[in-house]
Amino acid sequence: NQPIIKAALEAIGCKVYISRQPLDLIVSGGHLGDFNLLMEVKMPGKGLNAEQQLFWDGWPGRKVIVTTAEEAIEAVLGKELLR
Repeated sequence: NQPIIKAALEAIGCKVYISRQPLDLIVSGGHLGDFNLLMEVKMPGKGLNAEQQLFWDGWPGRKVIVTTAEEAIEAVLGKELLR
């Protein structure tokens, strides 16, 4: 699901870098505005591993766990903009 999520984010104008460690994606707003967001892509029902959880708990910036392209887009645009 990661390639689909990356493509969906790029389609709405985000810049997306695959990092793999400690989280999967670094997302920048591109023409959508000035923001950076760390994104972990998981299969439904899966959670963070121990290393990821340690990083997650200590990272003060924006971060989100997503399982679908729709969730990723909502994380970037906000649910209210998708209605």
